[in-house]
Amino acid sequence: MTPGIAAAGAYAPRSRLTGDAIADAWGQFKAGGIEETAVPGPDEDVLTMGYEAARNALDAAAVSGADVGWVGFATTNPPVEEEALLPRFGEMLAVPETAETTMFTGSLTAGVRALRAAARAVDSTGPALVVASDAPRGALDEALEQGAGAGAAAFVVTADGAATLDAFASVAEPAAGTRFRERGSDRSAGLGITPFDRQAFESTVTRALGSLDYDEAAVDAAAVQATDGRQPYRVTGALPVSGEDLKAHATVHTLGDTGAASVPLSIAMALSDDVSGIVGVAAGSGATAEAVAIDVTETVPTGVSLDGEVDLDYASYLRQRGEVTGGAPQGGGGYVSLPAWHRSLAQRYRLEAGRCPACDRLNMPPRGACSHCNALAEYEPVELSRTGSVEASSIISQGGAPPEFAELQGRSGEYATGIVAFDGPDGGSASLPALFVEVDPEDVAVGDEVEMTIRRIYTQEGVTRYGFKVRPSA
Repeated sequence: MTPGIAAAGAYAPRSRLTGDAIADAWGQFKAGGIEETAVPGPDEDVLTMGYEAARNALDAAAVSGADVGWVGFATTNPPVEEEALLPRFGEMLAVPETAETTMFTGSLTAGVRALRAAARAVDSTGPALVVASDAPRGALDEALEQGAGAGAAAFVVTADGAATLDAFASVAEPAAGTRFRERGSDRSAGLGITPFDRQAFESTVTRALGSLDYDEAAVDAAAVQATDGRQPYRVTGALPVSGEDLKAHATVHTLGDTGAASVPLSIAMALSDDVSGIVGVAAGSGATAEAVAIDVTETVPTGVSLDGEVDLDYASYLRQRGEVTGGAPQGGGGYVSLPAWHRSLAQRYRLEAGRCPACDRLNMPPRGACSHCNALAEYEPVELSRTGSVEASSIISQGGAPPEFAELQGRSGEYATGIVAFDGPDGGSASLPALFVEVDPEDVAVGDEVEMTIRRIYTQEGVTRYGFKVRPSA
């Protein structure tokens, strides 16, 4: 059997910034070929976006996180420079602790390298989960920042997936980096030498395609690295498809530069359009390129959430990105120790409640005496539904946010909190306090249906805490 993609997922933040808004602010827009970019929410990062894409892929495959034996996570912008990211990510999806995990970073080719590693691993590990999630940043007046987008793609790879990973090829040239990020910085930069950038990109991509063993007649879609809206079309002469076919699945025009997720996102879009064959080529400075050929033998289930819903003005964009805020929050905030936070991860990531063996009612948190019959017994752990209904809500405005949420309030503006009832797997429900995202606080009402997602909660003791929040049901 040949390893293949059994399902794909994709996610992009809902906020958008248009090129026209940037041109109004700066007098020009430097990221050619990009109409608008996806802007991460104030509590979003590559981990939370990767969770969204992975959840979409797992749901499309009808596979549980508990079935996954290998996880590869690709990004050029991990939220911390030194810390294992994947134990948290695996816990969010209930991936077994025994699963193999690998981080791919340092280059825009990371997403395709993760796909290649999954194809090698899947025979021995069982179903593999590949996630590519990225959100580049640059200097405000530079093309890299003006074209910077955000998004994530994920694939469930099995030993017999319908989209077979037929071939891979890679090339490396000893060229100086044309895109890089210095140690300690969260912003990428480039040399700004356009002819040199083009030469390195065109040379490595063309050589990788030339080394790839695939049937050109079977290919009807291509996914090519895109740091701006013009870059992919510079190599159409080497591709087996037309520029129009290339554009059909490109996400750079409406999401912007999504870094290491650029090629995986286009592959996910092509799979959602039920194409028959794909070639993908990622190119990174250094200079390297990684190519993949995919033969689609039958329809691959996909879950794609890429629509934009909110157009930002430039001032709101700066605030949401954290460029202009009121400064560091005052006071220490509500202190939750790391051990206490760790003990409640299953509740915060997967809504794990406890069913009382005496009265069969659900308790959240699942500890202490039953809140219904007062029995002191060991609860049966159960995961609540990821959808629920609003029982009460309130709006937190400026000055009303607890200190630990002051930074969030400064970047997002006022936000809604409330009580949400989540159903149990076999009847009953449990009510939890929740913070709302992706909704105008004034629009939250009792009875509204919502769904959980994972976002950053706050950072305390230098550690970012992640947990569930809710948004309107899709």
